[in-house]
Formats: sequence, structure tokens, C-alpha cells
Amino acid sequence: MKDALEPRKVFSILFIIAIAVVFTLQFGPGSSGFGAANPGGQATPSAAATVNGKEIPVLEFRREYAGQLQYLRQQGSPVTEAVARQFGLPQQVLERMVNTELLAQAGERHGVRASDEEILKILHRSPEFQKDGVFDYATYQAVLRDYFRQTPADYEEDIRKRLTAQKMMEVVQNGAVVSDDEIRARFEKEGNQARIVFARFLPTMYADKVPAPSAADLATYRQAHEKEIKDYYEANRFVYQQPERIRARQILLKVAPNATPEQKAQAMERAQALRKEIEGGKDFAEVAAASSEDPGTKAKGGDLGWVERGNWDPALATAAFALEAGQLTQPVETPFGIHLVKVEEKKPAQDKKLEEVQDEIATSLYKREKAKELAQAEAQKALAEVKGGKALTALFPPEKEGQPALLRFETETRPEAVQTDTFNAASTNVPHLGPAPDLLTAVFASKGSQVLDQAYPVGEGFVVAQVTERQLPDDAKFAEKKDELRKQAEQAKQYEVADSFLKQLKKSGKVETNTAAIDQVVGG
Repeated sequence: MKDALEPRKVFSILFIIAIAVVFTLQFGPGSSGFGAANPGGQATPSAAATVNGKEIPVLEFRREYAGQLQYLRQQGSPVTEAVARQFGLPQQVLERMVNTELLAQAGERHGVRASDEEILKILHRSPEFQKDGVFDYATYQAVLRDYFRQTPADYEEDIRKRLTAQKMMEVVQNGAVVSDDEIRARFEKEGNQARIVFARFLPTMYADKVPAPSAADLATYRQAHEKEIKDYYEANRFVYQQPERIRARQILLKVAPNATPEQKAQAMERAQALRKEIEGGKDFAEVAAASSEDPGTKAKGGDLGWVERGNWDPALATAAFALEAGQLTQPVETPFGIHLVKVEEKKPAQDKKLEEVQDEIATSLYKREKAKELAQAEAQKALAEVKGGKALTALFPPEKEGQPALLRFETETRPEAVQTDTFNAASTNVPHLGPAPDLLTAVFASKGSQVLDQAYPVGEGFVVAQVTERQLPDDAKFAEKKDELRKQAEQAKQYEVADSFLKQLKKSGKVETNTAAIDQVVGG
């Protein structure tokens, strides 16, 4: 369980993807070294989704999904397959592809279509297709063959579809109109500003003060919270039911799909020679960094992280998962080339039933409930002290000079005073805190600096806050900011009309998603 999740870090990255623009144009190689496998040798479905009769091929979805995973990992996020599934990354990727297809079809119906000149412009400015800084057709063909597994015609049609979708979206957004009344309303909200200082009291800060329940207390709690225990198990099933996994490194020697037997034999000989070097005492990671041809893992010494059997080519998975930790495969040929894999650690499959873990879950929920009660009691105590004249910053100074833990991306171990930047009544979040509707209402109901009169529930914890600055809308500034506010309002309206347009396309059209195909690609 320890290796599994850093939810805050992973979620923050996946959330960015989830709220990204309706779709994203991607024109660069997305190879992750080798593709997802077809577990169990079952027949592979041809379409991940069908949009008004037009298929989105599984191969395209696999390429997009692998590229997204690779991007996240290159940003330093420890995104495993299990984490990606937990946060819905496969669905987000497919949703983006469906949106692109819907928009492209709408563009065709409305006479909006990307031109050949626009496609050529993209190809010629793409660095991966250039040689000595200039577009090179031979390089273009080789990149498509070795990375994208596409013909030029297919790749260019894919670009045309994405560009057409983008142009259609621009047509829709250009129709967004903002009235003067809307601009004035925006000003009234944005000119209504405040700053606060707050401290939050989280159950995790008091968890170590909660003793484990006695056998009698646990039995009573389990009986009274049977549904909550079952719901927790279902929501966290991925923790209790995991496939066999290995932590591995790889060396990949690329072999073109149309390679001759002699070329394949040469690559196999090179792989055998590298294997002998490693068996002779050379460090696998050093050999991988020097000799591997997988751009996604070479710089990391071939490190693949934790891998599930279903995400690999069957031949490679069979060879690697048969080994013990510390062992090295013989060279294995896949459509991507010749692989050497070293298994560094293994974890067997687990399938724990609810009956096996219900006491563990009940104990966790019991302690969490008691810790929340302690957090609320401490928040009420702090509120009384602040109302009595003490400052939050004096009661709960940051442990280190400067920013408190939550601004340093560290785990908060005790309440710390946080001074926010200025925010306004249009905000849906409190800076450095997040969604807190009741607290926001109280802040903007205040007329000046004051202690807010209750400890507000926010997330799992409680927040005590004091308004330190208040500013009401100033009519004299309206004319000065009108143009800026119009631009902001137009951007917001453009997003709204784009979202509405896509929803209408889905409502009036027919979108079918092939769950079985997605599961085969992502190892579900």
C-alpha cells in the first residue's frame, strides 16, 4: 500500500487534464516504449467508441492514452496504471477524442474544414519531422512508421480532423456576445474584495491522539456502520484487489516493422551482447542509459516503474513475469523491437474480500470519526481565543520561516495561520483553501475586519478565519476596468457556449463507448 498513491500530487496533475480545453491538438510522437497488450489472447475490439457511426479505433485510443501517461510521467508524477484508472484518466482521454470527432463532424456539416495548406504548415513546423532545421519527407515517413504506426495519409487525415474541430470550436466561440449589464455584474463581484487569515483543523492532525477501539467498541461500531464499511470497500476496491505486478527496467533496441531477417538477427546479437555485459557485472541502469533506444525510459536507466501483466505485449509479459526479483530476461522480440527486462521487485496478485478487511476498515473509520471530533473541538477552542482578542498568527505561527506547510506542499501536522491574497466575490474558492461556500458567504457578508463567528466545515476539517481587509466596488474604477472586464467576460462566455454546444452535439447525436475495449487497453 505504501508504494501506491500520493493522492494530492497525482490528483493535482490529473485535475489539470480534466479541466483542460475541450480538446487538445497533439502532433508529436507519443510512444511509451511499447503498447498495451491484449490480455488473455482475446479478440481485440476494433473501436473504443463510435460517434454517429464513425469509429474511434482502439489503436488510436491506445496511442493517445499511452502518450498521456508518458507525458505525466515525464512531469515527475508517479502515475501507475491503477492510479490513472482511479482518477478516470482513460475516460478523460476518450472523452477528448469523442469531442474532437463530434466537432469535426459538425464542421463538415457547416462547411468548416481544414485546408491542405494548414496541414502542410503544421507538418513543416513540427521539429520531429525536420532534418537540419528543415522539413524532411524521409524523416517524416520514418517517424510515422516507427513511432505512430501510421501512413502519411492516415496521419494527415487525423490532423485535418483535429484542425477542423478546432476551427469549428472557434466559429462557435466567436458567436459569444456579452452585454454591458453582464460586464457591470462582473465588476460588482470582482470589485467586492477581501483578504482573510485562517487556520484549519484537520482530523489527520489528531489521529495519533485517538486510541484503537476496544474489541467491544469495534464490534458496536461495525454493526452500526455496516453500510459505510461496505461503501468504503467498494470505493477503494483497487487497493484490495490488484493484479500481479513487477517493478522493472528495460533496454529496447528498435527494429523497424519491415526489417529484414538479417537486421533482426543483428539487433538480437546486440541484445545478447548487452545481456552478457550485465551478467558480467555491469549495472543494468548504466547500460540502459547508454544503449537503450526507448526515449521514454533511457534517461532514467530504463526504469518502467510498477507494471501490470496486461499492459505489455504477451511475449514480453510472459518472459518477465516468469522471473524472480533480480533476474534478467533473454532478449524478447515484440513489434517495437528487441527487449531486455530486469525484474527488480515483484508483488503477487491480491484479492481480499470484504470479510477479510472489514475490521481494518472499521478501525480506520472509527479513528477518523474520533479524530474529526477532536479537530472540531480544537477549532471551537481556537475560535473562542481569537474572539477573546488573540491573533491567529500568534496562536498558530508557521513551523518554518515564511510559508506554512500547505503552501510548501508539505503534510500539515498542526494548524498554521495562512494569510490569503486578495480575492473577490466572483471566486468559487478561498485562496490556499479551496471550495468553501459557507465561508465565502460569511466573508462577503462582513463589512470590515472582523473574526468570523463560527468554525466552518471545509472538506474533512474545520476552519477558523478572520477578515483582515475588505473593499467594496468603486464606481470610479468601472470605466477604467471596463475593457479588461469585457475581455474576461467574453472568455468566460466562450467557454460556456463551447460547453453547451458540445452537450447539444452529444444529445442530438449518438455516441457509443466500448467499455470492453477500454478495459483491454488500460488493463481494467
